[in-house]
Amino acid sequence: MTKSASRTPRSVWRDPVHFAAFGFGSGAAPVAPGTFGTLMAVALYLLLPQMSPLAYAGFVLASFALGVWLCGRTARDIGVHDHGGIVWDEFTGYWLTMFMAPPGWTWIVLGFVLFRLFDIVKPWPIRWLDRNVDGGLGVMIDDVLAGLMALVCLQLLAAISM
Repeated sequence: MTKSASRTPRSVWRDPVHFAAFGFGSGAAPVAPGTFGTLMAVALYLLLPQMSPLAYAGFVLASFALGVWLCGRTARDIGVHDHGGIVWDEFTGYWLTMFMAPPGWTWIVLGFVLFRLFDIVKPWPIRWLDRNVDGGLGVMIDDVLAGLMALVCLQLLAAISM
């Protein structure tokens, strides 16, 4: 269940569901699509309005639910379980990482680095989930757990730096 190195399907540019799952085109990058997808997540994060923690948690939860559907449908349509270009999961994972993050570029960049680290290294149980959960939930769950681990690290770093 590793991410496929397949080329970007043409449907990404024609089907709005596939376009969203491919991170509005960011997942079509020929190298490191997950990193480019996370960079798009950072850009979108910067455009988000100020939200209460409860509203932000609702936003991340809605992103997760939408992602299960978007990623599941796209994977099924293109016939690849977790195509490397499907990066909506990176969006949700990064946004989860940034829950209640202190303001400022240092934290935005640190959140990016921590999330990418956990998403690439996939420590247990992330790797197990990546290999053993199918469908849209399977595409999403490993990045959500990577985001949760990055969130914990980011919050610990914020607590000790204050």
